[in-house]
Amino acid sequence: MLRDITLGQYYPADSILHKLDPRVKLMGTLIYMISLFTFRGVWGFLLVSFFLMFLIHTSKVPFSYMVKGLKAIVVLLVITAAFNLFLTPGKQVLLHFWIFTVTLEGLKNAAFMMVRLIYLIVGTSLMTLTTTPNQLTDGLEKALAPLSKVRVPVHAIAMMMSIALRFIPILIEETDIIMKAQMARGADFENGGLIKRAKGMIPLLVPLFVSAFRRADDLAMAMEARCYVGGEGRTKMKPLKYAKRDAISYLVMAAYLGAVIALRVFA
Repeated sequence: MLRDITLGQYYPADSILHKLDPRVKLMGTLIYMISLFTFRGVWGFLLVSFFLMFLIHTSKVPFSYMVKGLKAIVVLLVITAAFNLFLTPGKQVLLHFWIFTVTLEGLKNAAFMMVRLIYLIVGTSLMTLTTTPNQLTDGLEKALAPLSKVRVPVHAIAMMMSIALRFIPILIEETDIIMKAQMARGADFENGGLIKRAKGMIPLLVPLFVSAFRRADDLAMAMEARCYVGGEGRTKMKPLKYAKRDAISYLVMAAYLGAVIALRVFA
């Protein structure tokens, strides 16, 4: 299951989304997240679904590769659905047993919340799957550049976020290796009660933390050896420049967000 996590991984392909400016993809992801918690009703759901399917098709990333990332959040989806299903009051009661009451409103809220979470994971994963860590760092730094005038360390923030995203697949792979090594030594991570499972995680967490700190120290030494001192006065080998496709993408995103808001107000 650890290898099913797609967030933070890059999938190389020759698509329009891969060629877009990273600032466009960052803004598009923000607009997409806003639209997920703005839409309501069947028409809004269809519009968001069509937009997401269009992006997935345009990215040329296999749909099965993106969907497998949902396996890691199954428990979160079930808990979210249960809370909305049983704790949402309503006039039309569908089922009542013991202290739990299922209403039509609760059923609708549970369904829409699960859809929102699934679309959120798939949509945000699409940004990292089509953007390299270096492009993401440059895009964040350019997008947050106005904040540097008020002494906000924009370059440091962008660098830290990029490193954090890059470390996700590395730590996932490291966890998988350590887990298999400990299981070969007789460790059991699946059987027993909650307390036993928690104790069984100690042989996994200790070497994982040691490995993470060692990798962080190696990265810091490598940056110091290359005389890295921050973003002041640094130049780019490949400066970001907007192209015609980026302007068209901004227009498409504005039209999409406007359509979502219009459907919420008038539909």
